[in-house]
Amino acid sequence: MHRKHIAASKELHRRTGKTFYLATKFLPRRVRRATYVLYAFFRLGDEIVDDADDVPPATQRAELESLRAQALGEIEPEGPVLAAFQDIRERYDIPESEIDLFIDAMATDVATARYETAAALHSYMRGSAAAVGVMMTAIMEPELEAMARPHAVKLGEAFQMTNFLRDVREDIVERNRIYLPQETLRKHGVSNEQLEALEFNESFAAVIADELQRTEALYREGVAGIRYLPADCQFPVLLAAVLYAEYHARIRAQGYDVLSSEPSLSTARKLRCLVRTRWHWQWNRDPEAVFRRVSAVPAIGTDSHGSSRGEGTPMR
Repeated sequence: MHRKHIAASKELHRRTGKTFYLATKFLPRRVRRATYVLYAFFRLGDEIVDDADDVPPATQRAELESLRAQALGEIEPEGPVLAAFQDIRERYDIPESEIDLFIDAMATDVATARYETAAALHSYMRGSAAAVGVMMTAIMEPELEAMARPHAVKLGEAFQMTNFLRDVREDIVERNRIYLPQETLRKHGVSNEQLEALEFNESFAAVIADELQRTEALYREGVAGIRYLPADCQFPVLLAAVLYAEYHARIRAQGYDVLSSEPSLSTARKLRCLVRTRWHWQWNRDPEAVFRRVSAVPAIGTDSHGSSRGEGTPMR
């Protein structure tokens, strides 16, 4: 890959994915450079459908099809990110089916703004998030890739669900999208109209609490597969899981109200997560054990409404 292609991808990653970018810095160089390219490629797809004010749906779909053709090497790439992605796809033998799944999921966002069931949302995430996990696993080149891949799928979905829960307000205000399953909203008596008006109440808090628990089960499944990754990739992936899950602590701290303001992590808080995770990793190289001790995901059987942080002490 040409150095300028990597630099362009890295800059896009740094600018648009600050939480994941911090964890990426700890990847070995052989994986880190490819990760910048993958992330930049995913952002190109996101931006076609997320930054599409006054762009007709037909134009968005045409842009996605062009992105697909460039990613698959069917036409010449436009720009350094896609040129670098073509190199990555060939070098690591990234399945074309995963690229198709990702582009298809982005196309879904053009026309679909609501998901009836958790299963329907899961189907969407197979392309928008799980495909990301599969491609990331490919560039890490684990010896037991078949063992690692299903867990990578779950972790990719967990990251995206955390984003959905964090960004409820933004998705409604800026894109008129609701990624909370309609069945969960009905279960607690919450209407789309209430969400569109950004009206918070205890019923909505119960919706978010349910979806947090569903997401945290995905984290546990995903983290269980980190042990199948190369040794030099395990800590960065674990750190990414800890950082993303930290948003759950912020969501609970503001009483599940993600309609009034979007939860965020300060730089100091991210650095505390980093130091804490690194310290425990120094003494225990079991990803699951460290995640239970330092992450905001409660251990199974603990009260998710309490201050327990798995086995460890809350970090506020």
